[in-house]
Amino acid sequence: MSTLYLFASDAEPVFDIARVIEDAQADGWDVCLGLSPTAARWLAGSLDGLAALTGHPVRWDYPLPGEPDVWPAASAILFAPATFAAVNQWALGIADTFVVGVVAEGIGHGIPMVAMPYVNDAHARHPQFERSVETLRGAGVSVFVPQEPVVGFPWPLALSAVRERIVVG
Repeated sequence: MSTLYLFASDAEPVFDIARVIEDAQADGWDVCLGLSPTAARWLAGSLDGLAALTGHPVRWDYPLPGEPDVWPAASAILFAPATFAAVNQWALGIADTFVVGVVAEGIGHGIPMVAMPYVNDAHARHPQFERSVETLRGAGVSVFVPQEPVVGFPWPLALSAVRERIVVG
C-alpha cells in the first residue's frame, strides 16, 4: 500500500480533513496526517479520532532526538491547505515547523508532492507568493493555485493531482 502524507496548515478547509482522509483511503492510500501547530490546536478535540481513522499518530512537531520515526516512508505528499506563510517558508527553505521541514526535505528526496495553497487575493498578488510558487514548481512540486471565485476548497482536485503523480498500490 502506498503512503500519503497529508499535511495541512491553519486555514478553514482543515476542518474537512477527516472526510479527505476517508476519500484518500478509499483511493487506496495509507494516510499519515501532519498539521501546522496552529491547525493542531484548532483540531485538538479531534486528534485522537483522526489518529484512529488513519491508524497513525497525528504529528505537528518533530520527534525528540533518539525517538523512532512512527510513520512509514512517504510515497507522496499532499500539502493542502497550504497557507501563504507555509508556501513562502517552504520555497525559502525556512523549515521551522514539522510539516514545512518534511516537505522541504521531500524535494531533496525526490518525493512526489502536490501543494494546494489557500490564500486570499491580497496574498496571491504579493510578489513573494508568485516567486515561491515558481520556486516550488521549479523544484518539481505540482502547485495548484485555485482561481477565485472558488466555492468550497477543491479537495477532489487535490487528491486527483496526487493520483496523477503516483500510481497507488
